[in-house]
Parts: sequence; C-alpha cells; structure tokens
Amino acid sequence: MKSSATDLRLAVVAGLAITASAVIADGTRFSDFTALTSSAAPVAVSAEGTPITFGNPDFQQRSIADRSAQLLAGAPNSGSWDMNTTNETGPHKGRYLITVFETGNSGVQRIDLHTGETETIWQSLTPGDHVSFDASYWTPWGTFITAEESWGTGSKYGRLFELKNPTTAWGITLPLTPGSNDGVEFIHRNVVPRTSHEGIQFDKAGNMYFIDELNGGSVYKFTSAAKWGDVMSGKAEYFDAGQTFVLRVGTGNTPNATGNFQWVPLTDSTGAALPGAVTVTVNGVTSVDARNTTDLAAFKGTDYQRPEDLQIQTIAGADYLYMTTTSTNEVYRLDLKRGVITLFANQDTINLATGVRLGAALSSPDNLAIDHDGNIYIVEDRNGGVDDDIWFARDLNKDGDLNDAGEGLARWASNGTVGSEFTGLYFDPTDKRRAWVNIQHPNSGNDRTIEITIPE
Repeated sequence: MKSSATDLRLAVVAGLAITASAVIADGTRFSDFTALTSSAAPVAVSAEGTPITFGNPDFQQRSIADRSAQLLAGAPNSGSWDMNTTNETGPHKGRYLITVFETGNSGVQRIDLHTGETETIWQSLTPGDHVSFDASYWTPWGTFITAEESWGTGSKYGRLFELKNPTTAWGITLPLTPGSNDGVEFIHRNVVPRTSHEGIQFDKAGNMYFIDELNGGSVYKFTSAAKWGDVMSGKAEYFDAGQTFVLRVGTGNTPNATGNFQWVPLTDSTGAALPGAVTVTVNGVTSVDARNTTDLAAFKGTDYQRPEDLQIQTIAGADYLYMTTTSTNEVYRLDLKRGVITLFANQDTINLATGVRLGAALSSPDNLAIDHDGNIYIVEDRNGGVDDDIWFARDLNKDGDLNDAGEGLARWASNGTVGSEFTGLYFDPTDKRRAWVNIQHPNSGNDRTIEITIPE
C-alpha cells in the first residue's frame, strides 16, 4: 500500500520521538532529545537561574554568572551579554569563557570555568566610544576578536578589534580611570573594512568571513597577506595586511540569490581600497566602507536581508559556511570549495514535532551553533516567555538540505525569561557534554550565562 505524504511525516515524527527516547538513557549527545511541541511559558524572576525548557529532561542547567552579582562586586558591566567563546587553543585551553556587552558602552567579560570567577577585562571608558560588541570569537592563532554591530554613513563605528592577551589581562573594577584598560592589548584592526559586524568564522585555509548586518547586507571574505604557517607560529601578524572580497551571485543585482558565486575584491592585497571603492576618515583613521562600496556596480555584492551569524561545518575535509538572514527567516549554506550557495532552512522546512511546515514557528533566526557531531542549531531573536526557541537541524546525510525523509527542524530548547532572548549558544570544544548560552537583556536587567550539561 502506498503511504500518503501525511502518513510518512507522522511516521517520521514518531520515529524521532522513539529514537530520542531510546538514546536519552545514554545521555552522551545533545542531539538526543524529543522535539518540543511549543515554546516555554514565562518564568518568575526568582526562577531566572533555570529558565530553559529542554527537549531532553536529563539536560541540566545552572547560572554560572549574572550581571547583578558583577555590579555588586564593583565590576563595570553594562549588560546585554552577547556571543560566547572559550580559549580554544594554547595554554589552559578551554579554561575561560569570554563574552561581550552589546550596549552603547561595550566591554569584554571573562569567566574562569575552574574557579567560577567572573571579571570584566576591558571596558569602554566613555559611553559612545565603543558600541554594540556582538561578535566573540577565538582566533586559530590564539587571540580574541570582537566587533561592533553598528555602521552607517557618518558613523564612527563598524570596527573589528583584536584582544591579544585575553587570558592574562587583569580584571578591572569601578571607578573607571584612564588607566583601567592598561592591562589589555586591545587593537582596532583597520585592515578589515567597516560594516555592522556579527558573525565571524575562519575556514581551514585561514580565510576570515564576516557580514554586514543590514536589510541588503552582504557576505565578505578577508584573506591575510601573511603565510598561514607564519601566522600560526607567531612569525607574522594576521591583520597587518590582507585583501577583502564580497560574495556575488550572477550580476549581484538579485537579492537573496542562490547558485554559483564568486568573490569580488574591494581592496588590494595590502588592504587599501581599490580605485572607486568608498573610504571614510574617522578621527584621523581612513577605512574602507564595505557597505557603500559593495553597493557600487564595480564591486556589487549580492544583498541578503539582515545576515547575522555565521558557522563553519567541516565534512570530509570540505568547509561549509552557514548564514542566518533574520528578516527573511532563512538559513543559507555556502559550499566554499565549489562556490555554491543554497538555501538550508526556512519557514517551509518540516517541523519534526508536527510533520508539517514550520511557518511562523521559525522566526527571526539569529545565532548559529554546532555540536561535536557537526549538527547545526538555529537560535531565534524573539521574546523569552513567548516564543524564543533554539532549533535543531536534523540533516541526516549532511548534504546541506533538509528535504530528505526524516529531516527538518526540531525545537530543542525554549527560553522562559521575560523580555530576553537567547544568544551565544556555544558547545564546549573540549567536552561533548557541556554548552553555554546567554540570556540577554531580560526585563529584570540581570543578564545571565547558563551552563548546560549532560550528566554522566
């Protein structure tokens, strides 16, 4: 007897639940869960230390840092904690969790995962001098980078910064003084053009990818002029010189395009603007304006609608770059070797809890994360206690689409903290049983870092 499409989808849903139930007892994977059928209800302020509903009740959560405690300890802390990373390489690998403040008075915070001590290690001394830190990434050569998610004509922002001693910089306290940040090497890397930054990723060849978070923003690649081996050995500086390119599909004039793409240069190999590219001079520093340059015909980049986060997935030695576009509720996948961009997920993707298309259940995808098994997670920018969820992408054959039987998105976790959003989901590279996520800008004002673990 030939099964109908509905019968097949219901069988898939049942299979997902059965599979999850069978492996939950093993407790070794974050992909072991039963899809949630709805978002979390609001939690009381007194319960904000454990605000997450999971598809696996065995997952454990605890608040390991909160803004109120930092303020009580006299630490400068402007809140809106955003993306997370650890010191993924080097001495004391994996000991520190680093996050940033996405405010008009941005800063950088470090949690010692061994002692539990949380410190602000860099803080903008004057409101408005540095704003909207969002990116939080560990470089392959062992430093930390962040950048401003703020750019536009006449702006002084859009900068990328490298913090060169993130694990040894001393913690600072209030009151701030002109010397408060003297213990940290914090450098504006002007070779990277100015955009509204969020997602940043490196491929295995050492190319750095970044975006312009805008309705009509583009995707960029920076290639250092230094030899990768010299950068990794400390003989050369990655950001001393390099070339930036923008992604173009076809002529670049079709928004949200998929298909074959090329990388169009907008700077030379030193980082200087090519003839015709737009530059800006801010406080005596001349920078390339990526946004306005790649609106010009000679440098036209393909427009996407609020591209935000990026995530690299490596399969059989090949790198694939995933990108969220918040306004169009989409996730794209770039095959970096073949030069092809495809649609990975959107509101037409199957909801594995119901067997039908997601529709508005998936809305405002923002952050991306990847677990030890290479599974992609999609984090929404929505209202905690209403519909702020993390979705698990079940791509069984890792072919970059979710169209095969048994594939789709499943609601993995949901946030109950009122007025907040999930951000910065990050799976511990050294421990497959641990992850972290931030609860950003709650109504209570008490941002938190939640540690998620799987019991032994």
